[in-house]
Amino acid sequence: MIVLMSKNILNQAQHIYFIGIGGIGISAIARMMLLEGKKVSGSDRDETKVTEELRKAGAPVVIGQVKENVPADCDLIVYTNAIGQDNPELIEAKRLGVKMLTYPETLNIISKEKYTIAVSGTHGKTTVTAMVAKIMIDVGLDPTVIVGSLISNTNFIMGKSKYFVVEADEYKKSFHNLEPSILVINNLDEDHLDFYKDLADIQDSFLHLAKKIPKDGFLICNTKLPNLQPIIKNVSCQVIDYSEIKFIEKLLVPGEHNRQNAKTALAVAEVLQVNHDEAVKSLSQFAGTWRRFEFKGKTGQGALVYDDYAHNPQKVKAALQGAREMFPDKNIIVVFQPHLFSRTKLLLKEFATAFVDADEVILAPIFPAREVFDPTISSEILAEEIKKPLQPPLVRGGLSDLPLIRGIKGVFTFPDFDSIISYLKPHLSEKDLVITMGAGEQYKIGEALLTF
Repeated sequence: MIVLMSKNILNQAQHIYFIGIGGIGISAIARMMLLEGKKVSGSDRDETKVTEELRKAGAPVVIGQVKENVPADCDLIVYTNAIGQDNPELIEAKRLGVKMLTYPETLNIISKEKYTIAVSGTHGKTTVTAMVAKIMIDVGLDPTVIVGSLISNTNFIMGKSKYFVVEADEYKKSFHNLEPSILVINNLDEDHLDFYKDLADIQDSFLHLAKKIPKDGFLICNTKLPNLQPIIKNVSCQVIDYSEIKFIEKLLVPGEHNRQNAKTALAVAEVLQVNHDEAVKSLSQFAGTWRRFEFKGKTGQGALVYDDYAHNPQKVKAALQGAREMFPDKNIIVVFQPHLFSRTKLLLKEFATAFVDADEVILAPIFPAREVFDPTISSEILAEEIKKPLQPPLVRGGLSDLPLIRGIKGVFTFPDFDSIISYLKPHLSEKDLVITMGAGEQYKIGEALLTF
């Protein structure tokens, strides 16, 4: 747990420098500080839509991280847990004696001062957070919101009420810094196994957070999920089963996973005593978030292009199921970039069966993010696992020659993005739907296809 240098450390700071400012969570804090009139600047490794939007909001952002970036006049550093202790800017900040907070520690300060509604779970938490936020905004509850995506080009909404709606990330137990009055646990599966030892370790981490709910607070979950039983049995607050919530299914976003997400959001609304019909009306207008089955456009040949952040087996399967439900007659081509060597290796069998609603699977090389190269796992190994139940053996061929019958008819790997673009470009037609998928940079493939 953290030890705060001052209860008002954020209030006292005049110039805050953010290391890793492009992270979807930490960038929300940067926006919050901008709106409070503070001087904000920061750095990140890569240029993204998030860094671009931050510049528009008034925060200078440099790409690349060197010690010279740390401003001489900054009086607080906020940094992401994704960076290592060898980060040159972090080392320089320590040398200068600048006060420092991690992103989770910063959330703790905000959470303690608000009635916190924390949305957690292995998958679906971004969408549920956005749905809850929309309902609360639409009915006038005016919450402060931090969501792990972009809604109308922002991941932060400054509210004036006591309510704080926040996406609670389980990685490295960062959500332990939150002080929830309402905790949502959407679901619980194995993930982040580069940090957690096993499912039991993940369950212990979620239980630690759930035990922080006060007795007059609420845990909202599906009480029938086996993996949640060790948590449900050990909390003293009221438990609400979102699966029992009635919902007229009129959603703009497709898929059973989104219908369950909507039920979860309605359960939160019910606890907050929001009129049910008003909440349903709000959800019926929910159009999704950035990089969650986001429509990017049409290619010159008429193929539809979507992008989705799905990067674990459950998310991949749910996203493709939603795509198939929405476009039952399209030839669905998924371009997947596995995220992390450890995740791909440890969940190989689960990934192998996650693509059943696609017609063709194209795999880019693994996006390593924070990890070092691991020669014992690759996209080629994943491709072989996906192919195992498929008959007859598959050979590479033109997309236009694929018969329109359901089931995976091709699994291919390529060494780089340019090779994938070159392969797809001449074959796409109006019968095709391309969905780029993953937590890396594969969305650039879809954007490139739209230029032809």
